[in-house]
Order: sequence, then structure tokens, then C-alpha cells
Amino acid sequence: MIEGKLVRLRALRAEDLDAQLRWRNDPEVAHWATGGHPGFGPVTRAAMERFHEGRLREDPRDGATFTVEELGGGRPIGMADYRSLDPFAGRATVGITIGERDLWGTGHGGEALSLLLDHLFGACRLHRVELETWSGNERAQRAFRRLGFTEEGRRRAAVLVGGEWHDEVLFGLLREEWEAAR
Repeated sequence: MIEGKLVRLRALRAEDLDAQLRWRNDPEVAHWATGGHPGFGPVTRAAMERFHEGRLREDPRDGATFTVEELGGGRPIGMADYRSLDPFAGRATVGITIGERDLWGTGHGGEALSLLLDHLFGACRLHRVELETWSGNERAQRAFRRLGFTEEGRRRAAVLVGGEWHDEVLFGLLREEWEAAR
């Protein structure tokens, strides 16, 4: 368990399935998390059970999914993950989704991502962490920049959102940049 002032990251549990199913079937959550990519949602309970079971068996040497819990009541509010962990290249890709809309813009997602970065740069000794979003998600881009990420590139017109093409925006953060910002 990794704890901050607003949230904690804890291991994914079987009982997290219902919250994840609700978030992935919330059109607004899907819109901001992935630009509405159908791979995120909507999703059936059976499909989510298979996905969730796979996540519970993940090898942390390759990737892991954490439940983001609100401190105080312990309410699950989102998910944070790392994947494509390459210890030889010293890098991984991360993702964060706050599924509880009442906590959007409150700093919970930023703190969750910050805790994950502490873990990856600290315990995992990574050199580089990457993530991406779509160009219409300006709130996510601002949050990533606040944490020290640098926009490194764009895949032009790579994300279809509501019938309009948007860029996929690629961000990176190096260990020395993370250390300097702390």
C-alpha cells in the first residue's frame, strides 16, 4: 500500500470489480479517460470479469493495476497502472483514471499518479516513465505538466472522439526531472 494525503494506492482486489464496471460503463468517464475508445467501455459484466481476473494475476515485473482509494472512508475512486515495464531500458507506461466524477479536479488523480511515479522511480529504479492522452483532454495534459512530464510528440489525427479526429499526445518524464521537481 502506498499512501499520500488524499489517496492510497493498494493492490487490486476481487471486490473492486463492481466499481470498475460502473466507471467503464459511464460514458463521461470513458470519454475523458480514452476519448471514448470502445476498448474501455461500455463493457459487459462477463467481459469485465475476464479482464479483472487477468489483472489480478498480473506479474508485477511486467505491469500492475492499483485501486486508487480515497483516504478516510476507503472508497475506491479510480485505477492507476503501469505496463510495458522494461527493466533493461528502465522504462514503463502509466495510466490513471479517476472514475468518481465528484473528485475530478480536486487533486486526487494528480496525487495518485505522483505516488505511482514515486514507486516506479524509487522501488523499481526506472529511468523513464511515459503516458499518453488525446488532445482534447486538456485537464489531463495540465496535470501531467504539473507533475513534470514533457510533451514529446503527437500522433496526428490518431484518436476519433465524437466523430472528430484528435491528436494522441505523448508525454515522458525522466528520473532526473522527477528528482529535480521534488
